[in-house]
Amino acid sequence: MGTKKLTLLHSNDMHGDFLAESQGASGNLIGGLSLLSGYINQVRKEEENVLYAIAGDMLQGSMIDTEYRGVSTIEMMNYLAPDVVTLGNHELDYGLYHLLFLEKMANFPIVNANMYIKKYNKRLMRPYLIVEKAGIQILFIGVITDLILASLKTDTQIGSFISLEQAAAEVGRICNVYKSEDIELTVLLTHIGFDADKEMAALLKPEWGVDLIIGGHSHTLLEKPEIVNGIPIVQVGVGTNQIGRFDLLVDDDTNRVMELNWQLVPIDNQHAQPDAQLEAYINSYRDAVDRKYDGIVCRLVQQLTHPTRGQETALGNLIADIFQERANVDVALVGSGSIRGEQMGPLVTLGELKAVYPYDGSLHKCTVTGAQLKKVFAHTLRPASESGAGSVYQVNRGVRAIYDRARRELQALTLNGQPVQDDQRYTLCLQYYTYNNLHFLDLTEAELSALAPPRVVTSSAQEVLEEYLRAHQNINSVVEGRLTFVN
Repeated sequence: MGTKKLTLLHSNDMHGDFLAESQGASGNLIGGLSLLSGYINQVRKEEENVLYAIAGDMLQGSMIDTEYRGVSTIEMMNYLAPDVVTLGNHELDYGLYHLLFLEKMANFPIVNANMYIKKYNKRLMRPYLIVEKAGIQILFIGVITDLILASLKTDTQIGSFISLEQAAAEVGRICNVYKSEDIELTVLLTHIGFDADKEMAALLKPEWGVDLIIGGHSHTLLEKPEIVNGIPIVQVGVGTNQIGRFDLLVDDDTNRVMELNWQLVPIDNQHAQPDAQLEAYINSYRDAVDRKYDGIVCRLVQQLTHPTRGQETALGNLIADIFQERANVDVALVGSGSIRGEQMGPLVTLGELKAVYPYDGSLHKCTVTGAQLKKVFAHTLRPASESGAGSVYQVNRGVRAIYDRARRELQALTLNGQPVQDDQRYTLCLQYYTYNNLHFLDLTEAELSALAPPRVVTSSAQEVLEEYLRAHQNINSVVEGRLTFVN
């Protein structure tokens, strides 16, 4: 019996991670599109049958991407030449019409089965792609859910399925209609998060024949596949520091997959040589951006860090303090995910500031009761927030919240040393994204407007940060127990 080999490479949540970084005392290079392209090119030369897939969120996370509104990213992705890509939530950050423009720019197919133009009940993208390699046909289906596409609540033209059950049913419908006996491998490209991938895998019927789930969104770095309902689920963290690799053996006579192995491959100069042409292309963008954004905004006392989204950070404290002062509120909530850099300073350039806080938008001042404020903190500090199902929020000085993880309850909430009272009124500053997605706070629009109408205090949070930092040199911020978790 003869066999053929099929190699399936995959990335997710690359987020504009274009440039390699040095690591360790030896200065070995890791990550970046040049090394990633070098590894992919190497595999394409070594192996006869190679596919490369991306599970969403190519965009956002770098000044180059922000400055060119994703155009630069798509051009670089054209250079990598993936065989199939699915949409992530950040592909829509620049709006529906710009997404459609980027899709026309792409030299690769983008699949998504469950985003619809509401008025016409028509899919926004092609739902699936069938590719033939190693003599077998592989069916790729793209999936994202309404929970992940929360940003689209501001765009009334697009809808998606609300539940995983509905998304799983749509996968079944596509498999039932389009999967013939010639298709021997069915791959879901999802952007719904690792926990949701496991939930959806459990919902898939065996007769639909889904073989693999390649996921994204939660930035989960796996050392081995998670098997649920007989289906391997994989995800490779965030950025370009690693890539996933499936090696499959296919029976020559029956075209059936006989063996399937997966590994997490580091992208470094021990495993690949840089792609010099792509590196020069990226540098042309970087040089243009550097010339525009190299101006110094301020100097901080020390470098401020934001190493995790699940806890209080020094950089998060600084941003929350600035927003609280500008909005003149009791509490400012800053989504940890809106802070995209892990450190800033001590010398802060305009480019670094915009890379750390790339999402511009309005700030909103709202009025809530103490009881509602406690509900918000109880919801945002719950364990699920750290696993990607929600978001821990950075808060301003004067706020102290203690959350009991063992009991899963808010133990205490004080403001300037005084316990928050259920029947008192408190003012709240919300970023644009949170204001338009109140389910992240476990609030409704009616609750938020019952005491006083919300109002916009600024149309540009980025400008608030820039102007404040220019006017305040040598400032400092530290982690001081604003958010405390106890067991």
